[in-house]
Amino acid sequence: MSSPDRNGGPAAEQSVAPANGTLVLLALILVAAVANLNLAVANVALPDIARAFDAGQTALNLVAVGYSLGLAASVLYLGGLGDRYGRKMMLLLGTGLAIPASLLAALAPSIEVLFAGRLLGGLAAGMAYPTTLALITALWAGPARTKSIALWSGLGGAIAALGPLLSGALLEEFDWGSVFLITLPLAVIALYLAFRHVPAHVNEATEPVDNLGGVLSVLLVAALVLGINFAPVPGKATLAAALGAGAIALAAAFVWRQRRARNPLYDLDIAGRRVFWVAAVAGIIVFGTLMGAMFVGQQFLQNVLDYSTLDAGLAILPAAVLMVIVAPRSAKLVDRFGARFTLLVGYVFCLLGFLAMLLLWKEDIAYWKVGLGYALVGAGVGFAGTPASHSLTGSVPVRRAGMASGTADLQRDLGGAVMQSILGAVLTAGYAAAVGTAITSSPDGSKVTDQVQSELTKSFASAADTAQRYPQYQDQIIAGAKQSFLDGDQWAYLAGIAAILIGATLVFFLFPRRAREEELLAQYRAEDAAPVEPARAPS
Repeated sequence: MSSPDRNGGPAAEQSVAPANGTLVLLALILVAAVANLNLAVANVALPDIARAFDAGQTALNLVAVGYSLGLAASVLYLGGLGDRYGRKMMLLLGTGLAIPASLLAALAPSIEVLFAGRLLGGLAAGMAYPTTLALITALWAGPARTKSIALWSGLGGAIAALGPLLSGALLEEFDWGSVFLITLPLAVIALYLAFRHVPAHVNEATEPVDNLGGVLSVLLVAALVLGINFAPVPGKATLAAALGAGAIALAAAFVWRQRRARNPLYDLDIAGRRVFWVAAVAGIIVFGTLMGAMFVGQQFLQNVLDYSTLDAGLAILPAAVLMVIVAPRSAKLVDRFGARFTLLVGYVFCLLGFLAMLLLWKEDIAYWKVGLGYALVGAGVGFAGTPASHSLTGSVPVRRAGMASGTADLQRDLGGAVMQSILGAVLTAGYAAAVGTAITSSPDGSKVTDQVQSELTKSFASAADTAQRYPQYQDQIIAGAKQSFLDGDQWAYLAGIAAILIGATLVFFLFPRRAREEELLAQYRAEDAAPVEPARAPS
């Protein structure tokens, strides 16, 4: 029985850190940085990619979401494989595979190959990224774990936010493919440090992996994300409906399998713990808002405000700075007030950020309005990221660290994939509807052929290319495309606000307050310390 602490709750878990912990944590953060940078580098290059391949908004959405899709779809399965066969092995394989995946994306001759390169990069990250948090969970405990997670979360988010800045600088001198080469030197350094300093084996599981459950989880996430992306595309309603129906069927099959598997990939009894599942959903929305804001915002800055790629990358710096500043303070808030309070603080800042985008991000605005929106979202993710990940890792046994880290990664990657898909779909629909309305109401609307209208509604980049072919209407076309983009991104910001309000409501009513949270975590530790059933032990 735990003795009460000075606040009347159960005694805090003892602080534990590994030998040579600083170098181990540095290696894990750098491995995570490779994944985080690759996640974000494509956004600044989207306008250039659109021009290079004459790509529509849906194709751009898929390029932007391809990396998140590969990572989110594979992370649970690969996390389970790491738990069983060796986390360090998965760490090294994933970091190594990131190198050829980046080269494939950088040298892609078509938009389809570029998407494939992004998808492969996501699969590589699915090997390495979940392992970083699994190892933090296995090697650290108590306040030391909370601080390590705060550094992992804050620096990871900041590095993701710096991706557009580095991309923008490269795009000033080189073509769009250069942005996918940014992580190559970092991957080499991370690979070396991980090989030298990360322990080879730390509390791995001994049960066989549920491979069928793993395959079902991959197909489930892929169907969900692709269905969202194709939903607003003209002529793709049947495909989107089929993907949606497939996702529902796969979800049912996955739950059925996990309830009956002798060694489930995803222990639904653990996932049903209130501290676990509420934190998981809350984190999906929080990290999704960051990726969604960067995805829509980069196109807004370049298409509407005519920022250069470098200026567009620099514009995101407030988000990175605030995440780095706030993350350590978030850990202190978690220790003092609990995860629920800290999550709600993060949600307030995310909501204020999206309200700033909705109300202030117009044509010809001063930079401070752009920076304010990004700073508020960055502070929100900085506050909420630590308690979301801390609650997941604290509510599972170490032998299930891959499940916790996989879920924590799903927060970022499924959240990013789903929110980018939703906001991208809403932006696509809103932009196309606004262009159609503008053409219909124009005095020259009857002169616009179906082919030209299709090009104008395809994407902002396509409209800009069309404007160059009709110099007498160029100013009108560009002005109309900018206004249509502004109409579309208003829809996207409103969708983000709705998601944030849903998440905040969930946390406020269902996440336990500090005293109850500590009681539940102590209860979980006691349950998980019980001997494992003989049927689940190795023969």
